Amino acid sequence: MMNTYEQIHREIDALSERRRELWRELGEGLDPAVASELKQLDERLAQLWEQHRALRAQARFGDRERIIARARAEERLERAA
Repeated sequence: MMNTYEQIHREIDALSERRRELWRELGEGLDPAVASELKQLDERLAQLWEQHRALRAQARFGDRERIIARARAEERLERAA
C-alpha cells in the first residue's frame, strides 16, 4: 500500500531520530541487538525513500503502468513504420 507524503515523512522523521539514538548507543560500545535494530531501521528507511520517490514520479509523470503502456505502443508504431 502506498502511503501519503505526510505519512512517509512522519515515519522517516521518527525512524531517523531512533537511528541517531542507536548510533549514540553503539558509540558507547558494540551491542549486537543495537546493531541489528540499526540494520532493520536502515532497511525500512530505504523502503520509505523508495515510496517517496515513486509518489513524486507518479505526481510528476503519471501512473507508471500507463507510461509503460504508452512507451510500448510508441515502440510498436516505430517498428511498424
